[in-house]
Amino acid sequence: MIMNHFIEQEQQYCAHNYSPLPVVLTHGKGVYVWDDQDKRYMDMMSAYSAVSFGHSNPRILKALQTQAEKLGVVSRAFYTDQLGRFVAHTCKLTGMDMGLPMNTGAEAVETALKAARKWAYTIKGVEENKAEIIVCDGNFHGRTISIIAFSSEDQYRDGYGPFPPGFVRIPYANSQALLQTITPNTAAFLVEPIQGEGGILVPPKGYLENCAEICRSNNVLLFCDEIQTGLGRTGMLLASQHENVQPDGLMLGKALGGGLLPVSMFLARKDVMEVFKPGDHGSTFGGSPLAAAVGMEALNVLVEDGLIPHAAEMGEYLLQELQRIDSPLIISVRGKGLLTGLEIDTAQVSARDFCLALAENGILSKETHETVIRFAPPLIITRQQIDWAIEQITKTFDQFEYSTRRKVVKA
Repeated sequence: MIMNHFIEQEQQYCAHNYSPLPVVLTHGKGVYVWDDQDKRYMDMMSAYSAVSFGHSNPRILKALQTQAEKLGVVSRAFYTDQLGRFVAHTCKLTGMDMGLPMNTGAEAVETALKAARKWAYTIKGVEENKAEIIVCDGNFHGRTISIIAFSSEDQYRDGYGPFPPGFVRIPYANSQALLQTITPNTAAFLVEPIQGEGGILVPPKGYLENCAEICRSNNVLLFCDEIQTGLGRTGMLLASQHENVQPDGLMLGKALGGGLLPVSMFLARKDVMEVFKPGDHGSTFGGSPLAAAVGMEALNVLVEDGLIPHAAEMGEYLLQELQRIDSPLIISVRGKGLLTGLEIDTAQVSARDFCLALAENGILSKETHETVIRFAPPLIITRQQIDWAIEQITKTFDQFEYSTRRKVVKA
């Protein structure tokens, strides 16, 4: 693709901390987005689940406009008529006692880390500055200094030390490793029910349930990061519900903002949340009337439009159709609900090149871990739209197979 003004401007003035596909998007509607040449693409990324309800969802747009015309941001220095009902509704939906609203997912995770440590000192009786939080290899919980301190990705950590201590990493999907790592100083176990950035890794059945029992037996908090997997993405309200697990703490984000605003929340049982006293923690924009109104309507759309069972049905269909694609380039297809990963043989084709070819064929996605193509469309996607997407994905595989055969013949 030829470089244009918009790409050149970003390259010149924006930090090069991303490597976007050379597509300049200008507007979107539903499951589709259009570029500056008015070419239409199907969005199979959903901004990492932030656009679960589709681009420019009319109900959420209306809620944003209505509230923006009344009151936008006043900080938490005052009460508002929006925040209480938003947090109450989120708590009732998720079965949690209390919530603390923030903006980004990373902020929700940072809030959870603070809560775990303070709970360990004030409730569990861990010696000051000795609390430990157990995390998993392959985790992705954000990009702050404390969060990358426990990342297993070298690139995320390179050049940013020294890092804060207090984190212990264990293999993912291994409940025995959790049991063996817990000590009297363990405050919490922080885990993704399905690892998104780790490559759409679905643990074996019973894993999260076993972890919950181990945590309960050892007075350790179970915190589930559902920033990507929550709010219908996997065909349940929360991915942890696939194993009937009720975590002690829960992080939501991305889809909570309805694809319009950064809205996140840390939710927890009462004794965990009540460790926070006035002045302990806060955010200027977290829980603003605008964010609360948008988040409330996003939850209403999710439930009232039946998107959770729809995501379960469409996700099963998408997974089935992807598994039917017969290509030597495919190593595996995995996922749950509308969170699907297709692992390709990078010895034959690079994941980025495959995503570039998909874009040429009208499908937008992005590789993760340089080996897995993510297919996570808005939850509103229809069977007919999935059929069209499968045609384009199959066509892309055929193009690469043809190219590979030609290279072999020439050799």
